[in-house]
Amino acid sequence: MEWLTIGAFARASRLSPKALRLYDELDLLRPARVDPDTGYRYYTAGQLERARLVAWLRRIGMPLARIRDVCALPPAAAAREIRAYWARVEAETAARRDLAAFLVDQLTAAPRKDTSMLELRYSAHSDPGLVRPANQDTAYAGRRLLAVADGFGPDGRSASSAAVEALRFLDTRELPAGDVLDVLQDAVHGATEAVRDAARGTAEAGTTLTALLWTGSGLALVHIGDSRAYLLRDGGLFRITHDHTVLQSMIDEGRLTAEEAVTHPRPALLLKALTGDGTSAQPDLRLHDAHPGDRYLLCSDGLSNVVPDDRIRHLLSATEAPDETVHALTTAATGAGAPDNVSCVVADVVDRTAV
Repeated sequence: MEWLTIGAFARASRLSPKALRLYDELDLLRPARVDPDTGYRYYTAGQLERARLVAWLRRIGMPLARIRDVCALPPAAAAREIRAYWARVEAETAARRDLAAFLVDQLTAAPRKDTSMLELRYSAHSDPGLVRPANQDTAYAGRRLLAVADGFGPDGRSASSAAVEALRFLDTRELPAGDVLDVLQDAVHGATEAVRDAARGTAEAGTTLTALLWTGSGLALVHIGDSRAYLLRDGGLFRITHDHTVLQSMIDEGRLTAEEAVTHPRPALLLKALTGDGTSAQPDLRLHDAHPGDRYLLCSDGLSNVVPDDRIRHLLSATEAPDETVHALTTAATGAGAPDNVSCVVADVVDRTAV
């Protein structure tokens, strides 16, 4: 057998000797032989493939502990884990990308359109549906704040109500656009504590929370769970939230197709929520520019699980007043059986000066 010194193996694998010593200590890439007298490390050519895999995974930023787990898997399973890791990286990067774009826009001197005459016109409605014995949803619409929370567990109604109530102060508070995400982040901390108190410290109860905060020139989104926010713009419907569910993560990771997800037996198993034990979960935070004519929809999964997106788009496009729209959406869910509570908030961005 031909032995490679650590220097020769480092050159062949494109890993530094320092890195190889670290990977030896972490049981990530052990040398094939260690001289008992000198302590010199020796490797074989057969270890190069694993070494190169480690190097590639390090280049995409994977933590060493996870690399060790991936390297222990057969190729197909390792590929799935790499795909899953990268899906999470992309989701986290998307939120940072939006914030970076906003900051670049704020720091440039490009002329801005006048948004001082824009405002929201809105309506909210919550319905128990046809099956559930009680309504655990909370829907709220105000001059600045729009919110939907979908409670679960024995104190779900109290949890959803507490989460929205913890954000209600934002409805009357003037906020500069540059500070809005920090304010929302702090408000979610307050909502977490409020839910913990309302749910009496039990993890079996909690709530989702999806809210939009009007800044006067745009909307800031905070989202955790599987309630949703949609934007209707120029006739196109765009979902601007990402479900924090096991099912969605399986779709993201390529373990399940969107078609297969429709018949999955546990579609609403949450990965993130505000829970009664006070566990902190990082929400999604994003900023959206406002255009006159935009229409936003916030809804619990009691709507989105039974009314397809194309039907939602049609109803948002076909009705004019927000109060008519929320009732049309609720009626559509009822017509589909409404097995869950149904909550909707619809808000239009309008120009006050338009005739």
